[in-house]
Amino acid sequence: MDAEEIEAGRQRWQQRYDKARKRDADFTTLSGDDVAPVYGPPAGQPYEGFERIGWPGEYPYTRGLHPTGYRGRTWTIRQFAGFGNAEQTNERYRMILEAGGGGLSVAFDMPTLMGYDSDDAKSLGEVGHCGVAIDSAADMEVLFNGIPLGEVTTSMTISGPAVPIFCMYLVAAERQGVDPGVLNGTLQTDIFKEYIAQKEWLFAPEPHLRLIGDLMEHCAANIPAYKPLSVSGYHIREAGATAAQELAYTLADGFGYVELGLSRGLDVDVFAPGLSFFFDAHLDFFEEIAKFRAARRIWARWMRERYGAKTDKAQWLRFHTQTAGVSLTAQQPYNNVVRTAVEALSAVLGGTNSLHTNALDETLALPSEQAAEIALRTQQVLMEETGVANVADPLGGSWYVEALTDRIEAQAEEIFQRILDKGSADHPIGPMTSGILRGIEEGWFTGEIAEAAFQYQQALEKGEKRVVGVNCHPRSVTPELEILRVSHEVEREQVRVLGARKAARDEAAVKAGLDAMLAAARSGENMIPPMLDAVRAEATLGEICNALRAEWGIYRETASF
Repeated sequence: MDAEEIEAGRQRWQQRYDKARKRDADFTTLSGDDVAPVYGPPAGQPYEGFERIGWPGEYPYTRGLHPTGYRGRTWTIRQFAGFGNAEQTNERYRMILEAGGGGLSVAFDMPTLMGYDSDDAKSLGEVGHCGVAIDSAADMEVLFNGIPLGEVTTSMTISGPAVPIFCMYLVAAERQGVDPGVLNGTLQTDIFKEYIAQKEWLFAPEPHLRLIGDLMEHCAANIPAYKPLSVSGYHIREAGATAAQELAYTLADGFGYVELGLSRGLDVDVFAPGLSFFFDAHLDFFEEIAKFRAARRIWARWMRERYGAKTDKAQWLRFHTQTAGVSLTAQQPYNNVVRTAVEALSAVLGGTNSLHTNALDETLALPSEQAAEIALRTQQVLMEETGVANVADPLGGSWYVEALTDRIEAQAEEIFQRILDKGSADHPIGPMTSGILRGIEEGWFTGEIAEAAFQYQQALEKGEKRVVGVNCHPRSVTPELEILRVSHEVEREQVRVLGARKAARDEAAVKAGLDAMLAAARSGENMIPPMLDAVRAEATLGEICNALRAEWGIYRETASF
């Protein structure tokens, strides 16, 4: 790009920056020196390939979505939490908000993630242990008691039963007197990544896509600010994928959901802003920064050139980041504070929109209150003390970071083509969706991730990759941690309360709601309104999911090993 084009871009950025709202904050170094809101090539000098880097707030958004960077608004501190019953988790949420957290993120227990009630035989011994137990709308009311849902943004990490859980969230808002139309937040819903990595599904992919399409239509029409789909690369990376695989599989899944929306006749400029993303921040500091920058650039280009998005918001890749749980070690657990801080810094320098920092004890148990506070303070130190929020994309133009960004982008494009090669252009949803479904059916994604994980494990065992406290520097004076333990009394009480609620409800209304939901499933009508009616009658998560399992059948993946 020649010097005149670069200067014209700088002027466009300056005009947009001047008009944008900025935070009331001190944008100077610790020594008191002023810093510019963004840096670029020296005036009058050309820069080959600068159109791929550009300016913040301008296509292809490599350097961020907004001209102000974090000067306009910092990332949202969104700590992931959930354990025991709804009342216990509500207390933790209040602690997070009172300590300065900006948003909530719900962790559900395994029975809830799999669509079973707490009194189901399959739930025995698991209730409340890896997240909060939610059986009905009444639990959701307790979970957010005293937390005005119209004023906070809430993320819910659940995919298989995401739609009925979301209906419970909407009903809890109604019972607070909040108009569901003003709700803001994110629902994970991403079923593709379940088949690829996490393995928490209810039925075959096609029925799940049917439900997701219904949810997209409902939110686009009735809850415009809410994001009904958070496409998750986090679990793909945690399963052992490389950075390029995480990026490519996640964005390919996102393109599949775009094709789903288009197949429903939805306007891409209306529904695409309802898609968000969820990435892992791992330990290779510069590789992670490059991954985030490449993600924005790829998404913007594909949305504009392939899917016809015209508005900025439809081309924006908004993403939440969580530090890498798989990088935490049980050995010398206080080292995990350092790992998490480095990972969080990479997410911030990569321009994340919201962030969760893992606690030092999460490799052993759910976080203790003290560990959760340290995790929160890690973000606050980055935000308030380091100056990293003063300048947009401060590593933009670094030869190393730009080379890594280009390399990861090229690797991702190669993977996209492999997925497309598996698919069919005649598929009723779209070619990327077709390729993803074929890859799931063949076990291709699972095999590719397993191979990457195996190669990394070999490198660890040979000492080529080093983990402090594990295969190097093993000596330590660290005492044994006191960890959070969830009492089995939680399960007994949850089952007792669930039984009392079932006994007190109107069974005829529950049956009518479930019957109407199944009728909509068979007729092709949108299933959200009748599902909401069932939830209002206190139909449980297990009852809704079991009714759909009976209608659509269960799914078992093809064995790969």
